[in-house]
Amino acid sequence: MRRKLRTAWIGMIVALLNGCVTMPLLDNPNIVVPTPPRPVQNNPMWIALGPEAYGVLFEKVFDTVADNFEIAYANRYDGTIDTFPRISPGLGQPWKPGSPDPHERLLATLQTIRHRAVVMIQTAEDGGFFVDVRVYKELEDLPRPIRATAGSAAFRSDNTVDRQFEVIDPTVFESNWIPLGRDPSVEQLLLQQMKKCLPGG
Repeated sequence: MRRKLRTAWIGMIVALLNGCVTMPLLDNPNIVVPTPPRPVQNNPMWIALGPEAYGVLFEKVFDTVADNFEIAYANRYDGTIDTFPRISPGLGQPWKPGSPDPHERLLATLQTIRHRAVVMIQTAEDGGFFVDVRVYKELEDLPRPIRATAGSAAFRSDNTVDRQFEVIDPTVFESNWIPLGRDPSVEQLLLQQMKKCLPGG
């Protein structure tokens, strides 16, 4: 009798530690089904529209980029849209537009990353248009953390007034941002949003 009772107790402890349900019940409404991967859009994306639809195409592309970035420069005649850099939101800001990749969101949570988009619309030789989307990613390089308090209890060596002068010159290179190349996940997000809002998308 004691052996059976001990075996039952051991079985219950093992079941509690390991879990006794191996899979969700069939009538469980919260069954997690893996989502299929998103279809990959070619970059540059070919749009089969005639020359008279260029104005509509430019406006739709402009609106899509403006929903995600702040526009710095847009020229309808050469088909170029440039944006200001935007700080990437991390996991703590899921409502803000940014990278759909959870790894990139985690990376933006732990360090400051910004994105900048450049979109070019070009005429295809055989008809239609090519929409080329390039999103560049940059990492902030700081000599020390912004709110670092270690070693500041005795003497502070920095100035009491932090004066920042803004130079209005597009050729000035910001040396505290390290280029990390292109971000294909944000490019794909923009391309898919453009395809949805275009005629026949």
